[in-house]
Amino acid sequence: MRFTTGEISLLGDRDDNQDRVSIVSDDDAALLVVVDGMGGHAQGARAADLALKILLGEFWETPHPVFDPLGFLHLSLSRAHDAVVDLGADLKIEERPRATCAVCLVQEGRAYWAHVGDSRIYHIRKKRILERTRDHSHVEVLLREGLISEDEIHVHPMRNFVECCLGGSSALPEMSVGRGRSLTGGDVLLLCSDGFWAGLTDQTIAKAFVDGKTLVQDVLDDLGREAVATSAPGSDNTTAAAMNWTG
Repeated sequence: MRFTTGEISLLGDRDDNQDRVSIVSDDDAALLVVVDGMGGHAQGARAADLALKILLGEFWETPHPVFDPLGFLHLSLSRAHDAVVDLGADLKIEERPRATCAVCLVQEGRAYWAHVGDSRIYHIRKKRILERTRDHSHVEVLLREGLISEDEIHVHPMRNFVECCLGGSSALPEMSVGRGRSLTGGDVLLLCSDGFWAGLTDQTIAKAFVDGKTLVQDVLDDLGREAVATSAPGSDNTTAAAMNWTG
């Protein structure tokens, strides 16, 4: 596999950073993960740390290329959820650590992804978004029903209300696990927390990656700074991981 990657995680206007990001790979597979901790200060950070640890552990313990990519993603997220639930088992329900998550497995020229909550995944080709995940959020429901526009998501008073996440209740959360997508040279895969995409339009994100030729790390650095500045004061932790697939 031939690709380049980049990642950022900015504090924003917060006291601590509860986001986590990682990109790992070997000759046959790569895994990109972004986790956004919820639950206030230490609890959110603990949830994000544990979820990331479980997901990376599942990747390294599974032979590559992964035989059943979609099953792998579903099982890995389920185990991460159970671990975060156990982490807060002795706390009141409203105090339990939680996290949203986006994860993407790349192998054999295809990308497989899954997410829980409002952490997003974008598939970008030639400055155009081929696909992006749909948030598990109240405003996404309003968008699907035609009650608000795409632009109104960024300013809606309930834009931060997610309808499912890792942790909290023991019931398995809704998770979106998509079919495999074929990759073409120059394609970009972008995973990010809501602190990243909330300060940027989809058009801004797509056009920043000029046919996949610009170094993804430089693009992420520029977009991250813009996201923080646009949302200031009160910008959230701003985290993203990207891969430029070259073949």
